Amino acid sequence: MGPRPALGAALHKPPSHSAVGSKRAIETTRAVMVHARLPPAGERIIEPMLDLAHCSKLNGIIVTGANSTELMSELQRRGYVRVATTANCGVAAGQYDVGLIDWRRQSIKALDTPLDRLVDFLSPGGTLVVWIDPQEPAGHRKLRSMLEKHGLVIEASTVREWGSAVSARRCDIKPISKVA
Repeated sequence: MGPRPALGAALHKPPSHSAVGSKRAIETTRAVMVHARLPPAGERIIEPMLDLAHCSKLNGIIVTGANSTELMSELQRRGYVRVATTANCGVAAGQYDVGLIDWRRQSIKALDTPLDRLVDFLSPGGTLVVWIDPQEPAGHRKLRSMLEKHGLVIEASTVREWGSAVSARRCDIKPISKVA
């Protein structure tokens, strides 16, 4: 047998191909673990939306958007029993206390049509919460004007790293007629 290398000599060798591969595997594993700790995107938006809606588990909630089925399932899993999507709720008759719109990865301009339909499902004092992707200020102004056009008054908003939500309430206040 030949002479043994000194202990420090092994530390100064360039990494072998397998060592580099192992390092990449460790980095990938760490990234997957960090990602696994993050809740899915749908779960990350539910808490802020529910906070803005101020709803209880007994309120009627209608959801719409590209991920409406996922949102409805998550709400039901959390104990909200009166939840429906616009695809399975029947005729619009002002029967819901809260409307939630998940409008991630979609154009603000395309929101007008779903808003038209969803507003009719809200009760006169109903609250609507719209979640959108991070936008430039012009996108937020467009959303504000669109909500006002549909008879909604913005009450609150929240901004997160992965998007923002706006809470608005119907303002179906009818003037009181004077009795002569």
